[in-house]
Amino acid sequence: MKIARMNPYHGESKTTAFFDLETDEGIVIKGFTLVDGPKGLFVSVPQDKGKDDKYYERVLIPNDKKKQLNEMALKAYEEIEI
Repeated sequence: MKIARMNPYHGESKTTAFFDLETDEGIVIKGFTLVDGPKGLFVSVPQDKGKDDKYYERVLIPNDKKKQLNEMALKAYEEIEI
């Protein structure tokens, strides 16, 4: 997998960037965000708001792959912010 697009966001939000993920099979998943949380930057997967006003992830990623994705996204973000 690889980061297909990384767009920094400089608005009034904890979101610092939006990005897309391309799988090894060529499938592109849009709507990932890089968020500045209390423990630093982390990846947030695409979400939808349910009828109960709670947010639900649209993409489920195993913990080992999520850690790998987080590292890839942070590296890509650092490269464009330099």
